[in-house]
Amino acid sequence: MFAARLLQARQLRGLSQRALGDRMGLGKDKGSSRINRYEHQVTAIGFDNLGALAQVLDVPVSYLLADDAAMADAILALSQADEGQRDALAALIPALVQEPALLSRLVKLLQLPKREQSKALKALVQED
Repeated sequence: MFAARLLQARQLRGLSQRALGDRMGLGKDKGSSRINRYEHQVTAIGFDNLGALAQVLDVPVSYLLADDAAMADAILALSQADEGQRDALAALIPALVQEPALLSRLVKLLQLPKREQSKALKALVQED
C-alpha cells in the first residue's frame, strides 16, 4: 500500500521521481533511483526518510502508511480540516460507527444527484 500512496501523492503534487528525490535532499540522480525503488517496492523506506517524504509531499505520514484507500482518503481529509473540524469529526466518526442506520442515511444522501443532495443537506441543517 505504501508504494501506491507514494505514487499517488507524488503525482498529485506533479513531481517527477527526480524532483521528489531532489527536494528530499537526496540529489537528482540518487533521489530518482531511490524514489523509483520505493515505488516498485524494491527498497523499504526508513523512518527518517519517511518523515522527509511526507513533509515534501505535504501529506501526513499516516496517509502513506494507511492500510487501504478509504483509510488513506479519510486521513488526508482529516489533515486538511482545521482543528475545530477535526475535533468534531473525531467525535462524529465513532457515533456513526455505533449508529449504522444514521450512517446509512447519510451515505444515501451523499449518493443523490448534486441538486437534490444540496436541498437535502440544507433541510438537514435547518432541522437544528
